[in-house]
Amino acid sequence: MPADREQLRETFRRYADTRDLTLRDQLVEAHMGLAAYLARRFANRGQPLEDLTQVAALGLLKAVERFDPSLKVEFSTYATTTIVGELKRYLRDRGWAVRAPRRMQELYLTLSRVVDPLGQELGRSPTIGELAAEVGASEEEVLEALEAGQAYRFASLDAPRSEGEGDTVGEAMGGEDDELARAEQRALLAPMLAHLPARQRQIVHLRFFEGLTQSEIARRLGISQMQVSRLLSRSVAQMRSLAKEPSGEQ
Repeated sequence: MPADREQLRETFRRYADTRDLTLRDQLVEAHMGLAAYLARRFANRGQPLEDLTQVAALGLLKAVERFDPSLKVEFSTYATTTIVGELKRYLRDRGWAVRAPRRMQELYLTLSRVVDPLGQELGRSPTIGELAAEVGASEEEVLEALEAGQAYRFASLDAPRSEGEGDTVGEAMGGEDDELARAEQRALLAPMLAHLPARQRQIVHLRFFEGLTQSEIARRLGISQMQVSRLLSRSVAQMRSLAKEPSGEQ
């Protein structure tokens, strides 16, 4: 309700000024439904829902602590990026993502070696079809490997940094999670969604705000995974272009 929303905004302003813990607890309690919802989105990843809910609550608390009510960003948008980041880090640390089939992991590593050389040869980013032809796989297999590769990059700390180097990803990592530190910057990109067509906006929201995979989005919307991939790529390119435009020219 509008009245409730304005009351919450006022509470955020008062908390920013006073850092009153009673106000903080009120804000956390008011948004626990969002934390519980996001925890359920990750409930099929092999961890107890109770643990995920606790992690989401921690992310919510961090979001309340860091939120700047003077920004023209809805708290729910800001909190979602922070909570999802906390959940992904929790799952990454427990290695859930390495459960992708070995053949997909191997195909992803092969793709990672050919993307840059092929892109230099073409003078642009290669398409899914061109990647598939280069590695001798189907387009669906390439899409599946790329999706599995996102999880592999997060979870496998023993993977080599690059071919021929002895250092591992884990050895090269620092202690801080830079993605959480940049949550506010990511939230500021949310208004750019308004410039996208409705279908693209929906797909971006499902992928990056709700954490669905491309195959899950395809099933929900009744389209192919290839269409989802192409619309995601187009949306990211459009948002990147908008981000480069000088203020006031969007």
